[in-house]
Amino acid sequence: MNYDELSVIAKNMRRNILTMIHAANSGHPGGSLSAVEILTYLYFKEMNIKDVDDDDRDRFVLSKGHGAPVLYAALMEKGFVSKDLMNTLRQVNSKLQGHPDMKKLKGVEASTGSLGQGLSIANGMALAFKLDNRKNRVFVLLGDGEIQEGMIWEAAMLANHYKLDNLTAIMDHNGLQIDGKNEDVMSVEPIDKKFEGFGWHVIHVDGHDFSSLEKAFEERKTIKEKPVLIIAKTTKGKGCSFMEDKAGWHGKAPNDDEYCIAIEELGGDN
Repeated sequence: MNYDELSVIAKNMRRNILTMIHAANSGHPGGSLSAVEILTYLYFKEMNIKDVDDDDRDRFVLSKGHGAPVLYAALMEKGFVSKDLMNTLRQVNSKLQGHPDMKKLKGVEASTGSLGQGLSIANGMALAFKLDNRKNRVFVLLGDGEIQEGMIWEAAMLANHYKLDNLTAIMDHNGLQIDGKNEDVMSVEPIDKKFEGFGWHVIHVDGHDFSSLEKAFEERKTIKEKPVLIIAKTTKGKGCSFMEDKAGWHGKAPNDDEYCIAIEELGGDN
């Protein structure tokens, strides 16, 4: 699949994210929109995942579980989840819970949302695959504020100890969290040097550029006996002008007028 085709999918995903959150009048648009290209590339270019029931499939863990709409949008574009569910986000008994629930929705590999836990879950998957001599790979998406959690660094230490070279963490590095800028809330810089100190190989990319993402994942394939962190520089609320780089859109749904403006900017009607 070429970059133009990926761009079309990404635009569809953004419209679907906004439609879900607007219909629910609740959700997290900022960090969902910032991760669109990352999940587009993973699901449509990088991961081996033709069927959610195939034991040989690669696994994806959305550690920043509040960004569930971007995962649902990817699963919808992939054809694993019906778009008829789009207006059911966050409703009681819906398959599209506010945080991913693996018991409700096929294609969700882990129930997440308690920040900091996803990397440990991904570690367990990757270690199990290595012990069973299987070729499955595991990808996990982390958020900025999330890596302030101590559990992340315990997991980082374990991943290197067991040489989990089938594990790739991607950091959606949009620089913001619910209370503002990362450096104002609790700085974790230098992120790259810290992970390198824990034995990881670190790659920096433009998280909205498919060419940059492709180079990163190709480099990742050359790294042996080490876990890899891809730090993807992104923009919170990407694709929606009034949301971009604004912490206030971390967990706020657009009203009717804002939704119409956003959809128009994305070049289509939902």
